[in-house]
Amino acid sequence: MDTGEHSEDQPRWMPPHLNGTVAVVTGASRGAGRGIARVLGEAGATVYVTGRSVRGRPTTGGIVGTVDETAEEIAARGGVGIPVRVDHTDDAQVEALFARVRREHGRLDLLVNSAFGGNERWIGGEPFWEQPTAHWEGMFTAGVRAYIVASRYAAPLMMAQGRGLIAHVSYWDHDKYLGNLYYDLAKAAMNRMAYAMAEELRSHGITAVALSPGWMRTERVLAHMEAGYHTPRVCEKSAAPLGARAFRPSPASAGVGRPSP
Repeated sequence: MDTGEHSEDQPRWMPPHLNGTVAVVTGASRGAGRGIARVLGEAGATVYVTGRSVRGRPTTGGIVGTVDETAEEIAARGGVGIPVRVDHTDDAQVEALFARVRREHGRLDLLVNSAFGGNERWIGGEPFWEQPTAHWEGMFTAGVRAYIVASRYAAPLMMAQGRGLIAHVSYWDHDKYLGNLYYDLAKAAMNRMAYAMAEELRSHGITAVALSPGWMRTERVLAHMEAGYHTPRVCEKSAAPLGARAFRPSPASAGVGRPSP
């Protein structure tokens, strides 16, 4: 995440002008979602930030961060932050979120899918037969499926104006195994999902991509480190942005999300 500190010889990043842009960032209480939402705010966007953690109530896993705090940080940076409590495993809550966006703004320009329950359980490097099958619910029900459902309701809002962007926060390391069967499967599914959505949305002027930000010093990572957990192999991998224009996909990586022309 940007700390706001810059050396004298390092040029300061200048945000694009996104005033008037309407965005939804899921899983924005903390982690990548929070960081992305803050930068969108710095660019002047109106950002609906979603998650289960809200001020005045216990946060998910006791980890710091709420959608209310993220919305305030967006406002402090010059944007408009709108906190919405949403459990992305509840389709009715997701549908209500996008109905509210339609009611209040009539359109949607950007969806960032970052809600991921897979990190709520420690991701170890043990072989799959020693892993709890509960990983499936966190990574697929509260991850892969959550991306599909949010995108399903976002796409019609974008089609109405003939443009938009859907971005999946994911992970990729040049088709290498990511060290945990459940994690590897989930991220591969997200990447392939971006590819498939890009194909189906292309004619509507909507782009779908997957983004691999790499290992980040998120609130949850820091909490795990403070608790004495060892860094698993899955977090030691290097990563690169996804996209057909960023690299030449092999047959195994043919599902990497790519931008529409």
